[in-house]
Amino acid sequence: MSNVAQPVPAAHGAMDPEDAKDALRKAIRAARQARSERRRLEAAEAFGSVLSTLPPLREARCVAAYAARASEPSTLPLLEWLTDRGVRVLLPVLGSGLQRDWAEYRGAEDLHQRAPGRPPEPGGPHLGPESLAEADVIVAPALAVDTSGARLGQGGGWYDRALEHARPTAPVVAMVFAEEVYDAGTRPLPRQAHDRMVDAVATPEGWRWLRPQTAG
Repeated sequence: MSNVAQPVPAAHGAMDPEDAKDALRKAIRAARQARSERRRLEAAEAFGSVLSTLPPLREARCVAAYAARASEPSTLPLLEWLTDRGVRVLLPVLGSGLQRDWAEYRGAEDLHQRAPGRPPEPGGPHLGPESLAEADVIVAPALAVDTSGARLGQGGGWYDRALEHARPTAPVVAMVFAEEVYDAGTRPLPRQAHDRMVDAVATPEGWRWLRPQTAG
């Protein structure tokens, strides 16, 4: 289990939801930045091992994932494991504003950070936002998740809109560190009407379902 203290969200109703989200994002980002490079590398390998045991990922033919920023849980071991198995992997391509697009992962050498603060992106042809419907599983970034499936994102609303194109039966799995999983009964994450829920969460210690699964 993680021995890192859990940033505490504002009490329900004590703060505007967007302000509460921003305060929690700031605290979680600071905690992530404080991780050593060694601990990040160890966590990356652990994430890869954990996700390789998730049944929907083992059975998937197409997975939508993401290339992590330096402070995020690294996804490279997961991306390599998927491609080694012949799985088609889609990664986000960020346009202007909240423009959404996807392109295929073609190896780490094809990933480039196109602007400061943006995640690395693949250089292949853009496939359109509707291509997300081809994914059997979606592995999404998050700053935190609670046990009801609420997800705290980076604040831009990119995934909330992108997931409109997902198949209803495709589970959404969030990757976070162990201390970033909150008990919805005692420390629920602030939520707004437009926030999309996730179905499962993975940490370096293991994964768990958060919501009932829809039969495919």
